Amino acid sequence: MDFILLIIAFRFLQTHAQTKEHFPEWQGLFLKSLIAACCFLAIQIVFERTDGVMRWVAHCINLYVVYAAYNRQVFAPLKPFVYAFFPVVFVHIFQDLTRLVAPEFYHSWESLFGTAGAFAWIWLVAQFIISRKQRKALETERIKAIQKEIEFKNSQKRKDALEIQVAERTAELTAQKESLEKTLHELKAMQSQLIQSEKMASLGELTAGIAHEIQNPLNFVTNFSELNKELLDELKDELVKGDLDEIRLIVGDIMANEEKIIHHGKRADAIVKGMLQHSRSSSGVKELTDINELADEYLRLSYHGLRAKDKSFNASMETDLDEAVGMVEVVSQEIGRVILNLVNNAFYAVSERKKQVDDFGDVSLSSSYKPTVWLSSKRTNRGIEIRVKDNGTGMPDGVKEKIFQPFFTTKPTGLGTGLGLSLSYDIVKVHGGELTVSSQVGDKEKGEDSWTEFYIFIPNY
Repeated sequence: MDFILLIIAFRFLQTHAQTKEHFPEWQGLFLKSLIAACCFLAIQIVFERTDGVMRWVAHCINLYVVYAAYNRQVFAPLKPFVYAFFPVVFVHIFQDLTRLVAPEFYHSWESLFGTAGAFAWIWLVAQFIISRKQRKALETERIKAIQKEIEFKNSQKRKDALEIQVAERTAELTAQKESLEKTLHELKAMQSQLIQSEKMASLGELTAGIAHEIQNPLNFVTNFSELNKELLDELKDELVKGDLDEIRLIVGDIMANEEKIIHHGKRADAIVKGMLQHSRSSSGVKELTDINELADEYLRLSYHGLRAKDKSFNASMETDLDEAVGMVEVVSQEIGRVILNLVNNAFYAVSERKKQVDDFGDVSLSSSYKPTVWLSSKRTNRGIEIRVKDNGTGMPDGVKEKIFQPFFTTKPTGLGTGLGLSLSYDIVKVHGGELTVSSQVGDKEKGEDSWTEFYIFIPNY
């Protein structure tokens, strides 16, 4: 019985502690002990040896097994085994020890020892069942822990992969940002060049008008200079004759001519200065400016510029300039550029419509259409209004929506950059004002006329 108990203890240890997987160094010892126990049991059975020596050998082995399971640190998880197996070992050892030391007491309480042994075995079996369930539960938890560890490693791998993707994406975005910044820098440089080109184009349009305008005072200067030369020759003759009255008349004429020469010289000088102001970049400094004079000057310069390019071009100019407008604090060359752009567009529109009417071939319609550009100014309680209107081709709604967008133009390639109205809009906005457009494409069946009107508003400060 003791050896059977020993075999059960060994087997319990092997299965509960899983010595084969977790404690290979103890597996060999358990196998040898189990073989030794089986040999002792075989000797008892074959030779019917039931002497105390065999029993006490079994008891010693059982006690050693219990001690090893309880005392060795490596077997710390086997404490439940000790609590389950120790009562059985204790009852058997105590029973044999009592039988050896006090036989009479043992025989008196033999049934009690038997009952205690039975309860010890029941306790062992119960603990064996409970331990197996616990072992399965622990195994399940261990599997779950392994699965969690695997999931954690997988999530860590995914995290690492995501971090790599984020780093790659960040690098791509950084490269794209640098590329966009480079492109933006190039676009700004190109925009500056186009703005300068637009300014030079408007200067070119002014040149023909300026040449026409400056020619008149130069002609006066030349004519009066030649006339004074003739008068000086006459003065010499009269000095010889000594006719003082004639001399006074001649000197008076010379002085009058000199005043006219000075006047027209100053006029030419003003035109040249205006041209230089237009060609220079704006300083952004506001100064008191006669808006009416500025508008009238640029209207005439634009007209003469177009006439110099196309001798067949002709249009009426009607002005309605409110004297109450007076002096206004603006950046004169910038506002002049705005007026010039709007007047140029107005003359271009009436010129295009005139060509369309002539190409249509209707003589009555051609004779009835009179290309006209209106320029008006007005002072209100809120500020200054400037209107430029033409009876040209008009603009459909789709064009009006885009008219102030940079690089948008309805002119053929080479005749416009599409920056004139965009720059004009920005200039008026910088002055705190508004630039708007109204237009109509006339319906001939309804008797409607085509027209376009630009409205400039500059507020009072």
